[in-house]
Amino acid sequence: MMKIKNNEIKCPVEKTLNIIGKKWAVLIIRDLLVEKKRFGQLLVSLSGISPRTLSSRLDDLEENGILTKKIFPEIPLHVEYTLTKRGKNLHYILDQMGKWGASFK
Repeated sequence: MMKIKNNEIKCPVEKTLNIIGKKWAVLIIRDLLVEKKRFGQLLVSLSGISPRTLSSRLDDLEENGILTKKIFPEIPLHVEYTLTKRGKNLHYILDQMGKWGASFK
């Protein structure tokens, strides 16, 4: 996914969905709202996601300023993912989605 420019999409809902609407993106954000995580931790937490898809979603979210990736130069490679301020601001949206989803029995 390419970074979305402010003048490309006029509808704010469409802008939001273009950034967080791909499968797994919201669940990645959910996990990172709790604490920073390594790639392997996310892979375990998101049962069913492939490493390739996880890598792609992380790249998309990083490109759009939702998370940052910190690489530690050690062997094996150690990479941590953390939400940016913009990413942390999605807490309210995820909280509301959780409340809405909980209303279904």
